Amino acid sequence: MTETPPIRTVVIEREVAFPPEKIWRALTQPHLIEEWLMKSDFKPVKGQKFTFRNQPRPEVNVVVDCEVLDVEPNRTLSYSWEAFGLESVVTFTLEPTPAGTVIRMEQTGFRPDQDLAFKGARASWKQFIAALEKVVADLD
Repeated sequence: MTETPPIRTVVIEREVAFPPEKIWRALTQPHLIEEWLMKSDFKPVKGQKFTFRNQPRPEVNVVVDCEVLDVEPNRTLSYSWEAFGLESVVTFTLEPTPAGTVIRMEQTGFRPDQDLAFKGARASWKQFIAALEKVVADLD
């Protein structure tokens, strides 16, 4: 009997000095999402299909196919994330604290043969979450 190799998960968690409602805006409004992640036609509606698009260099065109899996305003947002053979799920959880909010981003679904994608996601999500924090800081 062969054992199934484990599926890996990228987790980024940090506390920020902003209320969940403010962070939620940056997670769910397309013009704000574009500032910290990528262009999208996102709508926070369960079952809604959307894409993220980015062209970091002329010869590179990134398209991520997604579907909203769960929406609990100001608390939880989850969507599928499919690109370059990776089928994963991204979940944001917002937990209010006395000082603001703990943001937890979890992307799960990396197979053992997807080491490059796993390492890339680990590095990229740190940058994305830092950019998200800057976007939120600039909101009124």
